[in-house]
Amino acid sequence: MNEMANVSTIGFKRSFEVATRAVKVDGDGFKTRFQPQSFSEDYISLRPGPLIATGNDLDVAMSGSTVLGVSAADGTLAFTRRGDLRINAQGTLENGQGHLIRSEGGGPLTLPPGLKIEIRSDGTVMGTDMAQVGVKVPVALGKLMLRDASTTPLLRREDGLFKNSAGDGQDITPGPEKAGLTPGALEGSSVNAMNIMVKLIDQSRAFEQQINMIKEAKTTDEAGASMLKAS
Repeated sequence: MNEMANVSTIGFKRSFEVATRAVKVDGDGFKTRFQPQSFSEDYISLRPGPLIATGNDLDVAMSGSTVLGVSAADGTLAFTRRGDLRINAQGTLENGQGHLIRSEGGGPLTLPPGLKIEIRSDGTVMGTDMAQVGVKVPVALGKLMLRDASTTPLLRREDGLFKNSAGDGQDITPGPEKAGLTPGALEGSSVNAMNIMVKLIDQSRAFEQQINMIKEAKTTDEAGASMLKAS
């Protein structure tokens, strides 16, 4: 249902809901007894969503398995694919959810006022003084913290941001792919509403089948008990 509610959320990513791990069986007997057990982990799928061209200078869509470093509400390093960036009242770059964007060095990106801001495909933030006389030369003001997460498992935090599965607040060791983005565009949600509806229907049918099997087993058990009493 969380995925269904985020069909229209910019940069939203699906997650793998269930995995299995071998759990050691305690008690008497051999110490080599293990059995598979399912557990819930919100691992992020970085499968790209649709690219939405906006033409806005501060909109960016992450490429491949690239994620963007941001500061969570408590200041912890986290990651996102949401690229609807804006400059807040303090002159600091943030996204549409109000999360401060991290620079390559880890700090916030505070931009001088009065400049035309553009973001290049490698994450470099450029500023141009449009009041400058003569040739207007853009100047590099900083660089977004972009990380290739193709080899790093990511988990969803309670606030919806991503974190390194190795630990909350930990940076991502860059993978083999080149981290980058598409300027002037946003990435739509990777959730397909039709697929989610089909999945919900299948789960509902499977639940009904299990209930019917339980009812049939109960009926058979009661019939057997009645026959024993009669004899």
